Amino acid sequence: MFIVSLTYKTALSEIDKHIDEHIAFLEKHYASGHFLASGRKVPRTGGIILMKASNIDEAKHIMNQDPFLREDLVTVEFTEFIPTMTTDELATLKLC
Repeated sequence: MFIVSLTYKTALSEIDKHIDEHIAFLEKHYASGHFLASGRKVPRTGGIILMKASNIDEAKHIMNQDPFLREDLVTVEFTEFIPTMTTDELATLKLC
């Protein structure tokens, strides 16, 4: 599992020009089962995605499809982790 942190490199006006395409990208990968949660950082300096991927190469391959990356609007940081303890509601995430 990966925490993917996106940080904007440009003005929000540029980000917003690509937001609909970014949302379509998110929806595609929610449907595939790769994305588990996502949202904006507060303050709005980027976003976070909680992703299921078998390895870092798969995670990067998926994220390279994001229009924000394609247009060079964000930097991306990947943090891999293994969930070993969760609430009951998130138990399916253990040892993903």
